[in-house]
Amino acid sequence: MTQTHDLIILGGGPGGYVAAIRAAQLGLKAALVEREHLGGVCLNWGCIPTKALLRNAEIARLVTGGGKEFGFTAENVTLDYAAAVERSRKISARLVKGVELLLKGNAVNVIWGSGKLTSPTTVEVAAAEGTQTLKAPHIILATGSQARLIPGVEADGETILTARHALERRALPASAIIIGAGPIGLEFATVWAAYGAQVTVVEMLDHILPAEDEDAAKELARALKRQKIKTLESTRVEGIEKTESGVAVRVTGPKGGATLEAEVALVAIGVRPNSEDLRLEAAGVATERGWVTVDGFMQTNVPSIYAIGDLNGLLPLAHVASAQGLLAVEHLAGHEVKPFDVNAMPRGTYTSPQVASFGLSEAKARAEGLAVKIGQFPFLPNGKALALGENAGFVKIVAEEQSRAIVGAVIVGPEATELLPELVLAHTTELPPDAIAAAVHAHPTLNEAVMEAAHGVFGKAIHIG
Repeated sequence: MTQTHDLIILGGGPGGYVAAIRAAQLGLKAALVEREHLGGVCLNWGCIPTKALLRNAEIARLVTGGGKEFGFTAENVTLDYAAAVERSRKISARLVKGVELLLKGNAVNVIWGSGKLTSPTTVEVAAAEGTQTLKAPHIILATGSQARLIPGVEADGETILTARHALERRALPASAIIIGAGPIGLEFATVWAAYGAQVTVVEMLDHILPAEDEDAAKELARALKRQKIKTLESTRVEGIEKTESGVAVRVTGPKGGATLEAEVALVAIGVRPNSEDLRLEAAGVATERGWVTVDGFMQTNVPSIYAIGDLNGLLPLAHVASAQGLLAVEHLAGHEVKPFDVNAMPRGTYTSPQVASFGLSEAKARAEGLAVKIGQFPFLPNGKALALGENAGFVKIVAEEQSRAIVGAVIVGPEATELLPELVLAHTTELPPDAIAAAVHAHPTLNEAVMEAAHGVFGKAIHIG
């Protein structure tokens, strides 16, 4: 028997479940097909549990030596990494339960199983109890991604890990080699080092966080060094071998070849799309290297089919998937919407200090031929940052000189990810730096540094010489 809906969504991650709720709000009968866990990688094995572990790491650094500045010391402190992992799992479970209740409250038909396309308007769902067919005039593909591995290297979950393996692991590794200095790799480095592990991060490109502003990357690299995290830039991994004590990673860098040994190796070099099992060819959906190609409204070359989130590869982040899910549903429902703007999407790395950004970096803006003005203000003279004992970093705003439009920004410093939205809002609503500067910011607050950077775009910052 065939079930008929207005919309079928394959994948219950942050793109899929948000799209399902919006569809219900718009009066559409939606079916959400999920094969494993609602909330996807983000809630279960990514964004949420890592942030819980990072909070634990922050406290661990404070009680094992960071408190001296504040006038207290702690002796005979025991750090229980397994308890930190257990806490992260409970937080994830709580949020997943919340998603279940939201979907139920919005009358979304959740169907458990693996969905595959059989035509531009039909999906076959295979589950333990059998197979069923769903039919709808619109389908949204939201199946996400999985960790990309080095060719010839297989992650066994014991000594060679992906991020998911690392989050499942209750035992703290005594030593770790992390391959890839993007947000995932650096966040795990931050957690493990705070609990006493010896951590080396290997990055093939010439600086950590290679997709981000180089000045911000340098600032973070200095902080990581203070946390006893070793970083090797411009260093290529030639091979990984298991040993009796763990792993040996062969690398080639500026000083030649070397072999690094540790208890575990974490491969964090990016993601690849979960597109192989969707039977895209049955509906004629176009792909490029596995990524489903879409237009500015997340519509594929097949008008009835949309693809959102990591699957389309535009920017594989959870909040981007949610934004694309809302956009896709509103577009297929006939609402007037603006096309997706990748330059308005925030990016965050939750290290210590944090790094947050959106749009074009200074270097990329100049490479695109833009005449830009830069407003940069350090946290060093910021009263709130000093009070917190976290005054490393800066705010940098990139504005186009003639139009005065904010085309990008980066913040490295305390709570950077919480400070960024003001700048994203200014970009989205086409407010110039002057508007941010003119808005009175409470004192003392961290976001006074954002205000000062806005003043600084055109040389009018107050608290800097």
